[in-house]
Amino acid sequence: MEFALDAVYRAGRMTLGHFQAGRAVEFKADSSPVTAADREAEQAIRRAIAEAYPGEAILGEEEGQTGSGEDRWVLDPIDGTKSFVCGVPLFASLLSYERAGAAELGVCYFPALELMLYAERGQGAFANGRRARVSDKKSCQGAVLCCGGHSSMAQHGRMDRFLRLAEGALATRTWCDAYGHAMVAMGTADAMVDPVVKRWDISAMSVIVEEAGGKFTDFEGRAGLWPEALSSNGAIHRELVGAFRA
Repeated sequence: MEFALDAVYRAGRMTLGHFQAGRAVEFKADSSPVTAADREAEQAIRRAIAEAYPGEAILGEEEGQTGSGEDRWVLDPIDGTKSFVCGVPLFASLLSYERAGAAELGVCYFPALELMLYAERGQGAFANGRRARVSDKKSCQGAVLCCGGHSSMAQHGRMDRFLRLAEGALATRTWCDAYGHAMVAMGTADAMVDPVVKRWDISAMSVIVEEAGGKFTDFEGRAGLWPEALSSNGAIHRELVGAFRA
C-alpha cells in the first residue's frame, strides 16, 4: 500500500503540469480522448512497478497488458480524461493490485482536488487519512444518485429507468467515472450507475467502495468486475437492481 500510494501520488502530480494548459488532444480508435498526460502518467507508474516489483504483470489503459498471470497491477493513469481535457478537476489516477481476478488493494487520487482514497481488503477504506464510510440512506427516495454520461446511459438502455429513480431522488448528477464511486465510498452520494466500463476503470474503486461498507456489482447484482458497474451504500442496492431489472 505504501508503494501504491507513492506511485499514484507522483503520477497524479505529473498530470497537473498538463491540466488546463491547452495541450493537444488525440482520439483513439474507440473515439475516447487521450493526451500526453495519460501516456506520461502510465509510463511513470509502470516504471515504478518495474523497479519495485520486477517481472510482475501490469494491465494499463494506454499500453495494455504486459506480463502474465492472474496476480497483477491494474492502472488507469487518468480516469475521466474527458473531464481532464475540459478543465474539470474530477479526474483521477487509479491503481489496484488483483489476486485471482479480485482487487486486494486500491488507490484513487484526484490531484486537482488533493483527495486520496485508498483501501486494502479487510482493512477499511480511507480518504485523506480519515476513515471513509458509505451513507446510511435506506431508500432511493431522497437519495443522491450519480451516473455516467447521458449518451452512454441512453446507448446501453439505462437512462429511462434511471430517470424513474430520479423522480424521487434528492439530486442526480453526472459526476461520472471514479468520482461518482468515490462519493459513494465517502457517503456524499448514495449510488453510482456506470453503464459501460473497462477493468482499469473499476478495479481500484471496487475495493474502496466495498471496504467503505458499500456494494459493488453489475446491474444484475452479481459481485465482481464486469463491463458495467453499480455501486451503492448497500442499503439501497436491492432497490437499485430491482429498478434496472424491471
